Amino acid sequence: MSKLKSHPTGIGSSPALVIVDMCRGFIDPSSPLGFECNELIEANIRLVSKFREKDLPVIFTTTLYRDEFEASVFRSRLPDLNILKPGSEETSFLEALSPNKDEMLIEKKFASAFFETSLANHLNQTQVNSVIVSGVTTSGCVRATALDSLQNNFLTIVAEDCVGDRDLNAHQANLFDLQAKYADVLHSEIIFE
Repeated sequence: MSKLKSHPTGIGSSPALVIVDMCRGFIDPSSPLGFECNELIEANIRLVSKFREKDLPVIFTTTLYRDEFEASVFRSRLPDLNILKPGSEETSFLEALSPNKDEMLIEKKFASAFFETSLANHLNQTQVNSVIVSGVTTSGCVRATALDSLQNNFLTIVAEDCVGDRDLNAHQANLFDLQAKYADVLHSEIIFE
């Protein structure tokens, strides 16, 4: 079997950071959706700081369900998602990794930060041409967001040290697949080199 030919696209002139689901429900190991990820949290804090220092857009996402009808099939498949309710501890952010008053917070119902949200329109209106994706989980919402970023015609970069998964094998396999087909996978330290 021949190897798929793939070329890096790099970062564009007007990047934005999309931080996927770094709320307590997904990063606290005591949550049924969470896992131990202290290094991942610290890497995201550093990346957010870098974007803020450069005065570049930072967009946070959270998964949130306001009624029983939203994403009912998805929630039936993964019933632990039902803990993600407005005002719950699980949908809150760590103080060091939370949106400030000038940053957008996208409420999503499904895996992708783009699906049935205003994210693509917002990025286009602000003339963003590339999206750096960080957060959790690599095999789920990060992958879906990166794929939809490409499908919305944005240069897409996955910050390798700023994404994680409960399952290391799934994490590695998805990073490999993302790099092969949909995104540049780069360590956050070299994104702006």
